[in-house]
Amino acid sequence: MSHSLCITSADGHTGFLIAELCLTDPNFTDKLSSVTCLSLHPNTDSCKELTKLGAKIISHKPGRLRDTVSALKSIGADTIYLIPPTHQDKFNITVELIEAAKKANIPNICFLSSANYNLAEQDRQPRLRKFIDLEAMFMSSKEDPSTSTGHSPVIIQPGFYAENLLLYSKQAQEEGLLPLPISTNHKFAPITLGDVAQVVAHILTGKGKHGFSNKHRGQLIVLTGPILATGGELATATSKSIGEDLQFKDISEAEAKKVLHAQAESDDSEIQYLLEYYSLVREGKTNYISTTAFHNITGRHPQEPPDFFKVYGQDLHPKHSHKKQKQ
Repeated sequence: MSHSLCITSADGHTGFLIAELCLTDPNFTDKLSSVTCLSLHPNTDSCKELTKLGAKIISHKPGRLRDTVSALKSIGADTIYLIPPTHQDKFNITVELIEAAKKANIPNICFLSSANYNLAEQDRQPRLRKFIDLEAMFMSSKEDPSTSTGHSPVIIQPGFYAENLLLYSKQAQEEGLLPLPISTNHKFAPITLGDVAQVVAHILTGKGKHGFSNKHRGQLIVLTGPILATGGELATATSKSIGEDLQFKDISEAEAKKVLHAQAESDDSEIQYLLEYYSLVREGKTNYISTTAFHNITGRHPQEPPDFFKVYGQDLHPKHSHKKQKQ
């Protein structure tokens, strides 16, 4: 029996990519009877595009729990991918979505969390720290006899998205720089959004006796890219991919905030999450990779930085040559 899928926060990059993949990739489309998307901004171009691909778009208005529950029940979904939205009130909206899924008795639920939150400190990374409470609320549904939600749960914990590096395209193009507030020696392992989407799509379309495939059901899945790299190593990988010299520059958090705010599409609340993740890198808390689950679920190798930059390198390509001057 095919799953009837609901995806929340479909107007965001993550939600859109998952929905698009489930609606267009033959590996997944045949395993879904329908795809419905909840959106805070249902009239965006991304939602219009998903409608053309066959998704049903439903407006999600935070603060109206009863309406959200009614919408979920009307969908008839047996599977939900719950994505915390890009919003200044991310925590409360996510709490409401977890409660709505519970009241709507949706049995198969996959929750997008965040890696490293357990290493975050309340005074330095308070937003990341809140994922502890969100996961606890999510998991508590399994013990609640009044609902079938949580009967077949999965938690995904992705690390730093490689696409975040594209936020520095202006600095790369105009100055030949990749400016990150991570110091010179600390490392992290960026993962592409496309790789996260592949894992999630396999989970959402997997089927077993109790809902999701038994290979995935009940799993807490940490996802990082396959290579640990410093900022300098990422700049070198980019340089090789685009054939131009791109230099890493270690900047302060204050300067990073200014750089990110200068990017028109950067949401203020998401900038804060990004800055908190960078602070974890500076504290040496991201020096690991976690790719075993990716291999087991998809059967392939996650994308490495050079391959990512070959695809998106044009966004970081300097407008003028920035070769080092000979002394």
